[in-house]
Amino acid sequence: MNLAPHLSPAHPGVHGGPHTAPSAGTSAISQPPPGLMVEVAWETCNQVGGIYQVLKSKAPLMVQRWGERYCMIGPYNAQSAALEFEETTPTGWIGRAVQALKAEGLSVRHGRWMISGKPRTLLIEHWQGSDSLSQTKFRLWNDHKISFPSGDGLIDGVVSFSDAVRRVFEKLVEHATSGPTHAGVPAGQRPPILGHFHEWMGGLAIPMIRHQQLPVGMIFQTHATLLGRYMASGDEWFYDRLAWGTIDQEAEAKHFNIECQHKIERACTHAAHVMTTVSSITGEECFGLLGRAPDVVLPNGLDIQRYNVGHEFQTLHAQCKEKIHRFTMGHFFPSYSFDLNKTIYIFTSGRYEPRNKGFDLCLESMARLNAELKASNLGITVVFFIITKRQTRSLNPAALQTRGVVNEFRRVTDEIMSSVGEKLFKLGATGARVNLDDLVEEHQILRYRRVQQAIKVDRMPPVTTHMIDDDGDDPVLRSIRDLWMFNRQDDPVKVVYHPDFINPTNPLWGMEYDEFVRGCHMGIFPSAYEPWGYTPLESIAMGVPAISSDLAGFGSYVADMNRGNDRPGMAVIRRRGKPFHESAAELTRVMMDFCRLDRRGRIALRNQVEAQSWNFDWSVLGTEYVKAQDLCLQRAFGISV
Repeated sequence: MNLAPHLSPAHPGVHGGPHTAPSAGTSAISQPPPGLMVEVAWETCNQVGGIYQVLKSKAPLMVQRWGERYCMIGPYNAQSAALEFEETTPTGWIGRAVQALKAEGLSVRHGRWMISGKPRTLLIEHWQGSDSLSQTKFRLWNDHKISFPSGDGLIDGVVSFSDAVRRVFEKLVEHATSGPTHAGVPAGQRPPILGHFHEWMGGLAIPMIRHQQLPVGMIFQTHATLLGRYMASGDEWFYDRLAWGTIDQEAEAKHFNIECQHKIERACTHAAHVMTTVSSITGEECFGLLGRAPDVVLPNGLDIQRYNVGHEFQTLHAQCKEKIHRFTMGHFFPSYSFDLNKTIYIFTSGRYEPRNKGFDLCLESMARLNAELKASNLGITVVFFIITKRQTRSLNPAALQTRGVVNEFRRVTDEIMSSVGEKLFKLGATGARVNLDDLVEEHQILRYRRVQQAIKVDRMPPVTTHMIDDDGDDPVLRSIRDLWMFNRQDDPVKVVYHPDFINPTNPLWGMEYDEFVRGCHMGIFPSAYEPWGYTPLESIAMGVPAISSDLAGFGSYVADMNRGNDRPGMAVIRRRGKPFHESAAELTRVMMDFCRLDRRGRIALRNQVEAQSWNFDWSVLGTEYVKAQDLCLQRAFGISV
């Protein structure tokens, strides 16, 4: 496997401009079908996890296909709605449905989600009280044999929301009449209504609607099975057991205390007209744990145009890298220094699931890379960042102090340069000979030396930027200690474990996460469990080479797309059926090949990665959503598009 760029003798792409979107992208949009398309998700206008990104980036494609006949539904959250939602007065049969629900005591807010495409959105104030919740739970037990724990706030919210969604669809069916916007439906007849439901939190309404026999075509999309996520975190051979068919899914759900959620997923899966998931590898989970293979696989795309910066592509990388340099100087230089021009920044990021996200494999490979770089004497320093989010006590006072002193040193040098520059300009304009040493005031020299001395500390740079109460039990820190990755001066590979988000308010960074990614040289995401994985896709969208694994949805998709031919800057590590140390050796080889590239080669590679990112734009991957919608129309209503 080779991350190196494919270069002609003329080495094209080193100075060439970025690529533009493929003109074929518009082929994803077919003629709009009749009816109403309703997309239901717990994360509509309500950021919780990765599904929010899917909905937000895909919305323009759906609006392009369906126009005003596309509507999104989610729970009303006052805090997020105040920022992202613009309420408007509904009209037509959707307006009549909203008014009818209001008369029954259910408040449904109609408006626009203020994102690209501005899709029509219904946000439901779904809580109807404890008595209503108990009645809904009883119906779900009586009709679908789903039992619910008491006192679980999330599950209670999902039940309440799902019954409210059922009522919305009931009123939409009741008040639906065709009009001039419903092509292909005779006047006076009810247009078909489709519902696309995401995950168990948004999908519980599916079995309820099906039991009520409402004329609604339903698509269920699971982005991951909850049972699969739990099992994979502690079972190295999870996918092999799936293939062998030896998993007792009911017993495993009981073991992890997620029987309720698992039964909801199964009920949604079997009640939907069309079953979908995000990757072929998650499709295996659906078949093995939920009892149904997906009808269509819906890979997650991005609005690549959002990341496209035209001819500023390489310039932005350099600017963002300078911000990372500033962090590196504050974190490492008080203890010792190294050549920033020969420093490579590699990162991994994701939710705090260290084994599932492959943090253990990353650190094992970094320890091996450290030994190989020592032996090869390349003169390269690698700084490896682990970015995740977990509970911490505070920022590490030592890291905060040294960063503050470095910031002060920056201010002192800026003041001296400003003062000297003004004097140099005025004296130079007179034609006088200038001695630069004479232009610096004594008090400036003294202040400079004091701050410079204050930077130095007699300790090794910390491996983590935060204070963690249970650091003895933290699996990331345990791996770092076991591998002796202590940021010694003679180690070419340094480690920074940052258990918090990177954002402009973080005093150690002062930059956006996207800027951090753009400033790095490579992202590595060798997950042991990852239904899709937006982190490598976001890296590629910004021209940053990325490594995934064949146990990640994105990695398996890239491997299928490559068909044995590696694409530059998009490597896939084999983890399925492979021992841990074989995968670590393969990851080490790929990173070592990257470290051998010179600056010219890395620039060429970034250009090629950025050009390939258009293969993951919604205009390309959105065709699968169109197929799922058309299949649902055919199965539920006998309509062929």
